[in-house]
Amino acid sequence: MSFDTLILNGTIVDGTNTTRYKSDLGISDGRITAIGSLGHAEAARRIDATGHVISPGFIDMHAHSDVTLLDDPGGESKAHQGVTTEVVGNCGYSPFPAGDAGPKALQDNLGKTLIGRVPWTWNTLDDWAQNMDSNGISINVAPQLGNAALQVASGAIEDRRATADEMGAMKRLAAEAIEMGAFSLSTGLSLAPSGYANTDEVVELCKAVSGYDGVFYVTHARVGNGNHLSAIEEAIEIGLRADIPVQFSHMAITDRRVFGEGPAMLDLIVEARKQGLDITYDVYPYTAAGASFSQLVPLWAQTGTVDDFVARLHDPETRVRVRQEVAAGLGGLEPLWDTWHVAYTNTEENRPMIGKSIEEIAQIRNIEPAEAVLQLLEEEGGSVPTRVHNRDEGDVRYFLSHDLAMIGSDGRAVSPTGPYANALPHPRFYGTYPRILGRYVREEPALLTLENAVHKMTGAPAVRLGMKERGLVKEGLVADLVIFDPDTVIDNATWEDPHQYPTGIPYVFVSGVAVVDGNKHTGAMPGKVLRRGAC
Repeated sequence: MSFDTLILNGTIVDGTNTTRYKSDLGISDGRITAIGSLGHAEAARRIDATGHVISPGFIDMHAHSDVTLLDDPGGESKAHQGVTTEVVGNCGYSPFPAGDAGPKALQDNLGKTLIGRVPWTWNTLDDWAQNMDSNGISINVAPQLGNAALQVASGAIEDRRATADEMGAMKRLAAEAIEMGAFSLSTGLSLAPSGYANTDEVVELCKAVSGYDGVFYVTHARVGNGNHLSAIEEAIEIGLRADIPVQFSHMAITDRRVFGEGPAMLDLIVEARKQGLDITYDVYPYTAAGASFSQLVPLWAQTGTVDDFVARLHDPETRVRVRQEVAAGLGGLEPLWDTWHVAYTNTEENRPMIGKSIEEIAQIRNIEPAEAVLQLLEEEGGSVPTRVHNRDEGDVRYFLSHDLAMIGSDGRAVSPTGPYANALPHPRFYGTYPRILGRYVREEPALLTLENAVHKMTGAPAVRLGMKERGLVKEGLVADLVIFDPDTVIDNATWEDPHQYPTGIPYVFVSGVAVVDGNKHTGAMPGKVLRRGAC
């Protein structure tokens, strides 16, 4: 017996949430071809994994690298964490389909959120995937279809109900993307233009795709500002009415008035499962979110194109109304200006604002905080990526611990030397998975067992995505694997210096190819765009 790579003396945590065991593992032709006592076998390469865990590659259930991987194909921030597959197209934002509006219109409207420097020249999922695959990527991506893209493609970007013609176009384009291999339909119901869709409209779209095998509905729901329970209820209603499984995105409580009400939220989910709804959720291990200043602005002000939004801010009467609503806080929740910090700017002029809070910027400019928000949105073309500290650690721990939880970063794949090196991204870009393994598994008070944590990162997401060839350490499956040291693994990314690789993850394999080798990214590009039912 001979192998391309032989990993010796490791402890296998296989992704099934069952007890770990010690074994060797052999890789040939990109697959796991043997597990057992293999010390006498021949191999082109041998790795001694003594004291280390061999686990499936981590599947990031909630990522936004749809375009950044075209700019920065190494995906180093994720690869160094052990992520071998990212699920993209979340929160209603996917870079396809363009429909009759065309790719430029799609980029003009969604490109402020799906950050990237390359021009969007593609129309369909297939076109986008061809760009991704031909460019080369180090990790896999699993695409979802966003309803915001469907709205732009069909012209339904106003704060109103979609017309019959627009709905017909959206359903046709949705079916087309699903047939091309999209895994789900996603919404971002707190965001423009996705949030203009009411419950009935979302149900209608879900019904258009629910008949396809393995398709599910994933939602960034209408959360925050006291409606944390109704957001869950709406997601459940959509799932039941459309007869479609549901994935609730980045489960959290972002309204300080209702911190501690996580059990009431999950009680609703557990009850829905008793009614027959397959509903699960993902969560990330931080008390701060990533957002945009536009999320402080009422949705009615963002109707139409991004240019329409910015132009609206120039109208004196409208600007006064918007500023008043921003100052008051959406949903009556008083904004905490010192918790919102600029993460990235498109303009060189505003680069000194990176890392500063709205409160600090207002002081620098000698204006009110609400006016500072609007000024920056004007100057930055309608979107200012931010980080906001708006969550409670107790809630985070509760959501992480539940059996229905999976792990998602809500981040992008970037690198310290790439085109986004000047940004101050959320530390989750670099630290989500080692943070789980270090802070919530190893450190006291421990929250998760090692087996349970790995399951939430691998086997559970694979089941939700319908992946048959990934997510487990099992003979015959694709060799997407991570080797990490359970005694030292930890995140190092901070708010002040987020571009920091973790400690304790020396090897990461994608399809049997080492993309991280001895703690260094190899430059290898074995990743690909995965398709529903074929991975």
